[in-house]
Amino acid sequence: MSAAPRSLAARWRRLNWRDRALLGEALLTVTLARLAIVLLPFRHVARISATWPTRPPPADAREQIIRARWAIRAVARRMPFRAMCLEQGLSARVILHRRGVPTTLYYGVMKDEQGQLMAHLWVRSDAIDVIGTEDLARFTLLATFPPVGPGSPALGSGGAR
Repeated sequence: MSAAPRSLAARWRRLNWRDRALLGEALLTVTLARLAIVLLPFRHVARISATWPTRPPPADAREQIIRARWAIRAVARRMPFRAMCLEQGLSARVILHRRGVPTTLYYGVMKDEQGQLMAHLWVRSDAIDVIGTEDLARFTLLATFPPVGPGSPALGSGGAR
């Protein structure tokens, strides 16, 4: 058995073209999400988050979610800026929306040990955790995009109050 490649270049060479394309898409969407957060008023960023896909979800939605999560996390670790939950969540929203996978963005807050308010964004697709869903019990849910209500998917579990 040969040892697993250690360098980033060696790992890149081992990827198939679909994985390379998905990583490129994640790189682009995380970068654009960062630019939108920095340059646009929040109401414009929220508007991007408030639409549902116009086609039925694909049969392989769970696989699409797993692959998108992998690509976004891989790219986020290597960005020259800190790609936090907001950038990652918006990126997941865009990538999955393009594939017809419906997602909901959840915005929550909590106070840390020093009493400072901390915000967090997580993404779910119906009952499937997409990204940012670790340690949610500490957060109080403030809003969802698209808004959860009649005709939209249920809030589901996730620990948020």
